[in-house]
Amino acid sequence: MSVFRLIGGEIISIYRHSLLAIGTGSVRQFSVSKHGLQAANTEKEPVDAESAAEEETLQESDTTRRPVEDDPKDRTRVVPVETSIRYLASEAYRQTYQDDPVWKQYRRNHKGAYPPKLTRKTCVRKGRISTGNPCPICRDEYLVLDHNNTELLKQFISPQTGEVLSYRVTGLCQKKHLQLLVAVERAMDRGMLTFDVPFREYDYSEYYGVQEGKSSK
Repeated sequence: MSVFRLIGGEIISIYRHSLLAIGTGSVRQFSVSKHGLQAANTEKEPVDAESAAEEETLQESDTTRRPVEDDPKDRTRVVPVETSIRYLASEAYRQTYQDDPVWKQYRRNHKGAYPPKLTRKTCVRKGRISTGNPCPICRDEYLVLDHNNTELLKQFISPQTGEVLSYRVTGLCQKKHLQLLVAVERAMDRGMLTFDVPFREYDYSEYYGVQEGKSSK
């Protein structure tokens, strides 16, 4: 047993020396002979600066050529409002939502038969979607709530009253609903959004005619 322990201790010491040599830049090569393990010190050849620069450029080109996988749950990328405006006028948006508002086909995911009064606080945490059923704005990163994006804001305004629709109707999370309120107020202050009360015409001749008939009797 002492012989095996001795051989094991020598192997461990040689392995430690080899790790230290790799860290300092020299390599120890081992050769097996009849008398045991023998280690030979061989230092690395000095690398030219030109070859090192070429290797760095090759590594950079490899990293640039590698395709970056798009993460559908990543929300760290900031989409400009101009891109969102062009998206609303594109064929891709028309095929996705057709002529309906972006919240029309959305259904909340909740427990029980009745949905809770409040929607979730937010759908995005630490730059990623943290739920399996994000709200209509969080699920599409190209829908940006901004006072310049009036075509998107009009979808959340009631055509009868001119007020912003409730989150119970649209299904927006509380964070996006607050951003919607701010964007609508800014657009109204700048005159980008206006609401005209629908004018209704009444035929008063029928009303006055009935009153006159009753008075004549």
